[in-house]
Parts: sequence; structure tokens; C-alpha cells
Amino acid sequence: MAAASESRPAVIDVTDAGIRFKRNRRARRSFKDLFAGRARRSRPGEFWALRNVDFSVSAGEAIGVVGRNGQGKSTLLKLVAEVILPDEGSVSVRGGVAPLIEITGGFVDDLTVRDNVFLTAGLHGMSRAEIEERFDEIIEFAEIGDFLDTPYKHLSSGMRVRIAFAVVTRLEEPILLVDEVLAVGDKAFREKCYRRIEELLEGGRTLFFVSHNERDLRRFCTRGLYLDKGRLVLDAPIDEVLERYNADYNS
Repeated sequence: MAAASESRPAVIDVTDAGIRFKRNRRARRSFKDLFAGRARRSRPGEFWALRNVDFSVSAGEAIGVVGRNGQGKSTLLKLVAEVILPDEGSVSVRGGVAPLIEITGGFVDDLTVRDNVFLTAGLHGMSRAEIEERFDEIIEFAEIGDFLDTPYKHLSSGMRVRIAFAVVTRLEEPILLVDEVLAVGDKAFREKCYRRIEELLEGGRTLFFVSHNERDLRRFCTRGLYLDKGRLVLDAPIDEVLERYNADYNS
């Protein structure tokens, strides 16, 4: 496992982690499987989305996760977010996370924008007083002031991303998880979001970033994790990881 920096504490430790999913929900386990060890059970119709993944992240690091579609990148992010739990190994996260994963999840279609801001920020742990204090800057950042009393379901996909990003990036959590969420939206707003991420990094936040955009990965990240078929094949500086990834992809 790559060690955290000696001068900075580790905020994420992933140790020999693995997670498996079913290909077919109707797949059955045998009676013998029920008495087998958890990590040794043979389960028909299941596959390992991640296996034997080992790494550590220091406070303030910016990590880019690289790999083709279906190689376990988003699954790894969800493990770090503790949305899902590993079937083997362990994932330890010290400090809260601000998750930009499936970013519009948790918003309620029939509630207004105003009500959704209070609901979603509250679900992420902000008190009502904190939400009221930050409400105007959330709305100003999202550029959505004319739609405060509009039901969320009537917003465009771009507007939904804007309000969700504005809420999540006002959280005080030390770890920021980002998963391809900014593909929706116009170029000007996307750049505004990127500047916000840079501000958070300058403030000492830790970034765990999944993207297929090399320019974005080089812009934000100093270190990369290259996943292939659910295995961590390289943990190195981001330029080295991208070079290896491109060599494998184009071979």
C-alpha cells in the first residue's frame, strides 16, 4: 500500500479491499456457501468489481482515478464515500466527505428549489442556521435566483447540476469526492465550478477525482490511481499514470 506523506496524516486508508456484485439477481447460493468464510464463498453469477485494492491518501492530496469504463472507478469512489461497504478488506476514512457523486440524488421533484436546498444541505449535516447563512451565496453561485419557487422537476439537467454543486461545495467536509459530475452544463459555468474546486484545494481540502478528461486530471491532481479490471495496477504521479493508461489503451 502506498504510504501517506510523513508530514501529513492519512485521511483515507484502503487495505486489500474488494467488492462483488451479482450479474443476475436470481443467482442462487448453495447450502454449503452459507457456512463458508465470507471472503471464500463461491457465489454463482457474481463478479469482483474491485479486488486487492491497497492505497493511502494524505490530507491535502489531490488524487485522480484513471481507467476505462467498467473498471471500478465509480465503485471505488462509493467505497471511499462509504455509500457501499467492501466484501473483503477495509476502507477507513478520517473526516467527513462532500460527495459530488450522482450529484442530483436526494433532491425531491415536487419540492421547490428553495425547499430542496434546505432539505439536501440538512441531509448533509448543515444546521438550519448554517443553511440560512449560506443560502444567498448558494443561489448566487448556481445562478438560479429566478427559480427559487419553481418545482425541482421543472429544471433542466444543467440547472439541477448547478444547484447541487452549489450546495455540496458549501459543506465544510475535509474530503471532496468528484465523479464526472460537471459534464452537464455550459462551458462558462463549468469553469466557475473548476475555480471553486481549486479554491477548496488551496484551502487544504483532499480531492478524490474520477474523470476521463486528461486536461482536468492534470489541472487538479498530482497523483493518479490506474484501475484495470477491478485491480489497482499503478499508483504514481498523475503524468506517469496517464502515460501508462494511454500506452495500454492505444496498444
